[in-house]
Amino acid sequence: MSSVEEAEVVVLGWWPSMFYARVRIALAEKGINYEYVEEDLPDNKSPLLLKHNPIYKKVPVLIHKGKPICESKIIIQYIDETWKEGYPLLPSDPYLKSQAAFWADYIDKHIYEGGKMIVSSKGEEMQKRVEEFLGYLKVLERELGEKPYFNGESFGFLDMALICYYSSFVASETVGNFSIEKHCPKLAVWATQCLKRESVSKALADPKKVYDSLIAYREKTGLEE
Repeated sequence: MSSVEEAEVVVLGWWPSMFYARVRIALAEKGINYEYVEEDLPDNKSPLLLKHNPIYKKVPVLIHKGKPICESKIIIQYIDETWKEGYPLLPSDPYLKSQAAFWADYIDKHIYEGGKMIVSSKGEEMQKRVEEFLGYLKVLERELGEKPYFNGESFGFLDMALICYYSSFVASETVGNFSIEKHCPKLAVWATQCLKRESVSKALADPKKVYDSLIAYREKTGLEE
């Protein structure tokens, strides 16, 4: 066993991953120290990653006392239930917890795929994808309503689930030539509020670096001339 694996808490991640950012936010909110291992993805997956996530071979992976936990939403739930002291990440009420899980699932199904479709298209097809993406965001904006956070007055699980996409939002806006603030102003205010939290601002990837990586992908695939 390596010295990294001997640490009580280890996180395997990759700098542009919004799902890794999500776990970073949760750990910071709980004040948990951990060893970090940066993966060289997508093509050079380490033996450590293949050992601890042999099914999906993806980040993030949380290794706690030698035992791996995979998938970011599951990791956050594990963190909240294991380190009960400190800032609560999920609602204690079963119904509110179920609703947070529902909307987090919506985010990962529609926001992740919607953003991916924008950067994988061009021309009229891209504009169609942008409209679909904004439609998904407007659904979330209605769910947010007039509240400062999705859970009400306190930052929580659903906020983490969405704000981790912020850097890719900024990059996608530039690629797709659209403005989330224009179409979803309440979400823009919510994002600004979330970014004031140190746990969030330190966890998110540099939007410029994310944009550069998207452009490199588009050039490689012939989408960018």
